[in-house]
Amino acid sequence: MLEILILAAGKGTRMRSDLPKVLHKLAGKPLLGHVVDTAHALGAAQTCVVYGFGGEAVPQALADDKLTFVLQAEQHGTGHAVKQALPQLSDDSVTLVLYGDVPLTRTASLRPLVATAQAGALGLLTVNLAYPDGYGRIVREDGKVTRIVEHKDATPTERAIQEVNTGILAVATRHLKRWIDELKNDNAQGEYYLTDIIALAVRDDVSVETHQPACDWEVLGVNSKAQLAELERIHQNEVAQGLLDAGVTLMDPARIDVRGTLTCGRDVVIDINCVFEGLVELADGVQVGANCVLRNVKVAAATRIDAFTLIDDALIGEANRLGPFSRIRPGTTLARDVHVGNFVEIKNSQIDDGSKINHLSYVGDTTMGKKVNIGAGTITCNYDGANKHRTVIEDEVFVGSDTQLVAPITVGKGATLGAGTTLTRDAPAGELTLSRAKQLTLSGWKRPVKQKKEA
Repeated sequence: MLEILILAAGKGTRMRSDLPKVLHKLAGKPLLGHVVDTAHALGAAQTCVVYGFGGEAVPQALADDKLTFVLQAEQHGTGHAVKQALPQLSDDSVTLVLYGDVPLTRTASLRPLVATAQAGALGLLTVNLAYPDGYGRIVREDGKVTRIVEHKDATPTERAIQEVNTGILAVATRHLKRWIDELKNDNAQGEYYLTDIIALAVRDDVSVETHQPACDWEVLGVNSKAQLAELERIHQNEVAQGLLDAGVTLMDPARIDVRGTLTCGRDVVIDINCVFEGLVELADGVQVGANCVLRNVKVAAATRIDAFTLIDDALIGEANRLGPFSRIRPGTTLARDVHVGNFVEIKNSQIDDGSKINHLSYVGDTTMGKKVNIGAGTITCNYDGANKHRTVIEDEVFVGSDTQLVAPITVGKGATLGAGTTLTRDAPAGELTLSRAKQLTLSGWKRPVKQKKEA
């Protein structure tokens, strides 16, 4: 049985933030959330998170992730943190120790550690660094690991060692419980180091087997905003490479941000500086212009989304043409061959096949039929100051420019609304409806003149 222990109690002083370090976001998700996803992917029977700084903020942020939380009220090192959680762990399990501020470790790099521990040894993840300053060094004798020495406690000879400890390890829980009680804090930091269990394992003839990740960045931690930004770019580059491998055309792979899950069909083209949040699906032939933001959106085949368009919690049908500078808000469904043009906002509305809203309009809480044409400057007045009301526009309606439709209201099939109309009652099907005051010319009227300011 595998149990995973995630250490996440640190303050993160260099983050210069009141937010616990592990709750800072990478790709739209807390650092700790990435580690929890990895734990779940490994099939852990239990995932236990040791938290401290920030009080209940950490448990509250991940309350839905089926985790066990243990408070480390005072931080006295990694060994002390592990000791707080040991009562929660089963003696007949294998414990994998991860870190809440190390978000990019792949499951493929962790499975060998777990297998090593299940076979009775201690699995330790290490990397070789050209510049290992600050890391604990792996000390070997005759090729076998004998102990780990922290940088501040290392001799000049030991500091020359390039193989370093990542802190990630897996071992039988019964061994871990025994060794933790033997840890001492007689070191430069005055802390209980989890790494000291390596020497105890060697003493007890428990073999220490090292494994290395495919990429060094898998074990990089976050201690500052600069490091967070560095890992963000690493992660986004990996996402971009995956999209390219899947056949997606990215105009610049260095300028895309995926903060969730993006799935793409064949021949999808994505221009620069686009952001995808939550669950986004782009079907075959979809084109996304520069500087667009799509959040929890499903886009059907052959739709073109032009630059600076924002789409949020909506369903977009086939062969639509959206943007530039369009905003599609939650609850909206666009059917087939719908055109939504520049500076058009749509909210909580259903737009049927072939309808067009091409310029400078607001459509909210509306059910719109097929082949409707909405003129520039048209708005649906759906809010009376207290309640929302619905507008119904049936098939083949033509709405003239600068029209206001005061809901609740229905415009019948084939109706025409004259430009400048303020519609407050239902418009009958097939008829021209308009409301305009009589046009007047006021003879002799003078335009106001700007008054000069007194000196």
